[in-house]
Amino acid sequence: MQIEAPDVTASDDPTLGLTLSGGAAFGAAHVGVLQELAERGIRPGITAGTSSGAIVAAAYAAGFDVQQIERAVLAFRWRDIAKWSFAPRAALLDSRAIDDAVLRVFGRDPVIEQLPRRFGAVATDLRTRRAVTVDRGPLSVALRSSIAVPGLLAPVRRNGSWLADGGMVDNVPVDATRALGASRVIVVRLHAKFENVRMMRTVSRTADLVSDPSVVLIQPEMERMAQWTMADAPRLIAEGRRAAAAALDATALRDVPSEPAPTLAAVTA
Repeated sequence: MQIEAPDVTASDDPTLGLTLSGGAAFGAAHVGVLQELAERGIRPGITAGTSSGAIVAAAYAAGFDVQQIERAVLAFRWRDIAKWSFAPRAALLDSRAIDDAVLRVFGRDPVIEQLPRRFGAVATDLRTRRAVTVDRGPLSVALRSSIAVPGLLAPVRRNGSWLADGGMVDNVPVDATRALGASRVIVVRLHAKFENVRMMRTVSRTADLVSDPSVVLIQPEMERMAQWTMADAPRLIAEGRRAAAAALDATALRDVPSEPAPTLAAVTA
């Protein structure tokens, strides 16, 4: 069934951004964060994400309400975004199932520039090994680029570059959110105590986010929850809401200073 997203952006804060990190099924925790923000009347006008965070961020940017997003997440199955590849040399799975999912929801493939809220999906340029923010063009291409885990999901060709999962170089893309125009940012880092050495770059950046007065950092704890199945989705949503409430209670958002928003930087592809 196609969903028509209502115009819900009139009371958005155009200087407030929302950054959603990647983490496969852990991305369900983002729904709980959105629930808590909605309950408090906090409405970011800008959002960016990578991997599963990009998918949830896109739904928010499209104007869907939290109940619609929650229902979609609870009903989600991996076949909604990936099918077995007919070119297994590139990857085991083909993410073009996302194209069908986008058409099913919207009745078309929306152009990102026409979404009610500013949105960017963060991917990795495989040649330069740098993060790029896809904030223009078809939504399906942006999402496929951001979730393309090398070897598992085929990279996406865009503007002469091969793009893959943004989490490889920036799993907490707060810089992308700022480049889209945010001067204050709510950052959701999907945190697990068992993070390995490969993730230490993300861990080391967390201290910078904690000390940044323009950032509210939310860190749901996913220990003992499944990352590659949706079995724990309800628990993850509840944990996202708990973590959001704790972070927002500890940091009065109205006290976060507002700086002039930066112009769109070179991170945008």
